Amino acid sequence: MSLTWRNVKDRFMLVLAAVLGLILAVPVLGMIWLVVSNALPALSLQTLTQVTVGTSGGIANAIVGTFYLVFLGILIAAPLGIAAGVFLGEIAPASRFAAVVRFTTDVLAGVPSIVIGYFGYVTMVLGLGWGFSTLAGAIALALIGIPYVVRATEIALSKVPRGMREASMALGAPLTTTVWRVSLRAAAPGVLTGVLLAISLAIGETAPLIYTAGYSMYMPKLALTHSPIGYLTYVVWTFINEPYKSLNALAYAAGFLLLLFIVLVNVIARRLIKRATA
Repeated sequence: MSLTWRNVKDRFMLVLAAVLGLILAVPVLGMIWLVVSNALPALSLQTLTQVTVGTSGGIANAIVGTFYLVFLGILIAAPLGIAAGVFLGEIAPASRFAAVVRFTTDVLAGVPSIVIGYFGYVTMVLGLGWGFSTLAGAIALALIGIPYVVRATEIALSKVPRGMREASMALGAPLTTTVWRVSLRAAAPGVLTGVLLAISLAIGETAPLIYTAGYSMYMPKLALTHSPIGYLTYVVWTFINEPYKSLNALAYAAGFLLLLFIVLVNVIARRLIKRATA
């Protein structure tokens, strides 16, 4: 193949990639513009600091509730997911039980979120008698996030050089010390990526929370059970269909905040990963 023909093919593929990227960017930018242009007029101190009252007020209850649910969900998902990932990547990667855990994790990652919500409704809201509650919603979000933390942790650990582990054990360090101070420290950027991905998913979920957390227009309480709680995705899903412009504006404001939170999570993730790998 001549050098000229290779250059032509190279330029053609670059142009094709640029065109396809533009085709993908247009609807994404259009969606962002739709949300931002409608949300900016609705954003005010009242919107961010007051609860929804009838067809007016703000979405402070949904903002605080979203942080509360995501925080509790990650508080459950991160330790369990990292522990399972360490087991798969360090303790017994080739065992039969590890194969079962991997299969279960893959299945759980593929379960529709609404099914997880219905499972939470049957087991926690009705079965355990918690009612619509913060804890039930947080556990539902944790079930969605755990598979991503598990797989990210296992993959990150698999990329740690074997020589680092062998050097640690040759110096007399037990397995727990090697895993905690050598393997996990080296794999921290990948593990963090999985945790932040779980956070991004949790922020954007609606279906599982409808069945487990319910919804409340009051500020969240510290009670974990029998305590419905507000969240931003419910505001978007419900208020956008209401025949009141004030509620439609609150829906766009909630959508804008969700986009902003997800962008911030990704920016923070890149900064932390860059610092960890420097």
